[in-house]
Amino acid sequence: MADFRWNYLPDNADEIGRLTVEHVELVAASVAITILIAVPLAILVKARELPYQIFLNLSAIGYTIPSLALLAVLVPFVGIGPEPVIIALVVYSMLTVLQNTVVGLRGVPPAALDAARGMGMSSWQIVTRVELPLALPSIMTGIRLATVTAVGIATIGVLVAGGGLGELIFTKGIQRGLDITPIVVGAAVATLLAIVLDLMLQGIEWLAKPWVRRGRRAAA
Repeated sequence: MADFRWNYLPDNADEIGRLTVEHVELVAASVAITILIAVPLAILVKARELPYQIFLNLSAIGYTIPSLALLAVLVPFVGIGPEPVIIALVVYSMLTVLQNTVVGLRGVPPAALDAARGMGMSSWQIVTRVELPLALPSIMTGIRLATVTAVGIATIGVLVAGGGLGELIFTKGIQRGLDITPIVVGAAVATLLAIVLDLMLQGIEWLAKPWVRRGRRAAA
């Protein structure tokens, strides 16, 4: 690390902050879109094995496409900028969120469903008040994995002018004679960002499960 310039951080704090915000926006937009697609889809196919396997296999195929190849395919249709990056991140996030959501929904105890029906709940009420809350740990696991993965993949968005921390790693570092300082800074900030987002999602999950907190207080 003899070539690392420590003054790079304070001298470029504004740019690092701007690129970090751009990176967060890419990840947040892609994960939000993935949730809006994958969770309702999981609800629809959780009890239908054939449709579930079809969508799961399609998601798996999308997950195996190399990121650079996927961006190259998307650019002619949506142009350069954040749009192809967000679409690519959605493609890579679908498998994890869909699979974990279906696993969580299928893991809801039949006794809980029978009790809900006995109380006269409608199908929609059962889904929103019983199945989704009980499946929340599995769903959040999928969202957390998708988020952490998206933070890493989003760094290549710079290759299609998508912005984000990849600009430090590729544009400022690799393309300028392998300047080690911006490369290390970009990688370190991306790693820290993944950790922070994961902890935030864990906190959201904790807040979304008040019954667990009540149970712990009662046990104490």
